[in-house]
Formats: sequence, structure tokens, C-alpha cells
Amino acid sequence: MVGAAAETGLDGIGITDHCNVSAGADHDRRKKVMGFNLDQTFERRREGIEAVRERFDVDVHDAVEMDYEPDDEAAVADFLETADFDYAIGSVHYLDGVNVHFGSYFAEKSRAERRELVDRYFEKLVALVESELFEIAAHPDLFERTPELRGLATDDHYHAVAEAFRSSRTVPELNAGRALDTYGEFHPAPRFIEVLLDHDVRFTIGTDSHDPGEIEPRIEAMEELCERHGIEPELF
Repeated sequence: MVGAAAETGLDGIGITDHCNVSAGADHDRRKKVMGFNLDQTFERRREGIEAVRERFDVDVHDAVEMDYEPDDEAAVADFLETADFDYAIGSVHYLDGVNVHFGSYFAEKSRAERRELVDRYFEKLVALVESELFEIAAHPDLFERTPELRGLATDDHYHAVAEAFRSSRTVPELNAGRALDTYGEFHPAPRFIEVLLDHDVRFTIGTDSHDPGEIEPRIEAMEELCERHGIEPELF
């Protein structure tokens, strides 16, 4: 990944493995299945990052993407204080205890129930921003990738989140994770970006790359997006 960043001409790259510190048997099982166990391995990974820094002329940032649930704020704060990452990303991935990508679960619910879940998603996102635990909020409308939840967000949702960002140190991420394939849009969605800009909210950018070959085309797409909207992204 760092080699690909160097070949793309980047000055730096953040390594942000997922992490979850929620308690309980279901969470423990999910963490093992998904590999969200950086709370157990961050020191070993840090040694690897130090070794890679010596090989490439690229700033390699030791960072993390944390699953956020309001009930976990104390545990998240304790872990982030202990680990002392270069920066931390917070993300909302779950509704009803189910990952928002699992469309089959949400397909069984009525439209009204799905609207209520999207309400809950944005309530969690506002709580994430107001917690001041994170430098960055990842893919602020992640649920839009799921057809069963897509299109249920409203301007009221967007304005509530924009107000929270405007008063917080946390910056939303322009995320290219599915912009070049199945979903076909960046996060946030176009209307959400417009509202955030209307509220003078700053952005950072994230390619959400899970493979070295994804970095260059996603960087090019992010540059085009920022130019189109006149965005000067924040860097961490």
C-alpha cells in the first residue's frame, strides 16, 4: 500500500485498520470474523509501520478507524488515549446491531421502519461528531450503498449533521470507497455535500482503499471531485 502511494506521488498515507471495542459475546464474535481487533494488535502493527517508514519517502501515519456506538464512548476514549494514534476516524456501521451493508435484513422491514433506522443512523452520526473523540468522521452516509436504505435521507438529516460538524473539531470525510464501482457515488452523496458546504463545513479526503491498485484511480477521482466543488481538503 505504501509503495503504491509512493508511485502515485502522494506525500503521505494513513494506515487505518478497523477497530471495535464494544463489549459482549456478539461483538467479540463479530470482531473475530471481521478482523476488527486492532485494540489487541496495534503495538505489533506500529512496529511494522516503523519498518515501512524506513523504506519509502512517504509519510506513513499510524491511525485507526473505530466503530462508534454512543454506549461505547468511555471505552473508545480509554483505548484512544492508550494507543495514541496519529489520528482517529470514527464510523457508524451498525443499525439494530446489523451492519448497514446487509440489505437482506433491511429488506424485510417496512418503509416506515427503514426510515426510522435512517433517523437512528443520523442520530448516531451527530453523537459521534459531538463526542469530540475523532479527528474524522468516515463515509457519513454509508447506508446509501445499500439499496434497501438508499434515498431515505432528508435535508433535515443533512442540516442537523452539518450543524454538528460546524461546531466540532471533527471533519467529515469525502470517501471514494464505492464511487468507481457498484454504488457509483462518493460519500457524502451530492446533496449532502451541498448542505455541508452551505454550512461552511471543512472536509478531508479518504480513498478507502483496501488494495494497492485502488489508490491511484481513487486519488484522481477525489481530485476531480474537490475541483468541481471548490474544496480545499484538510490534511492530517
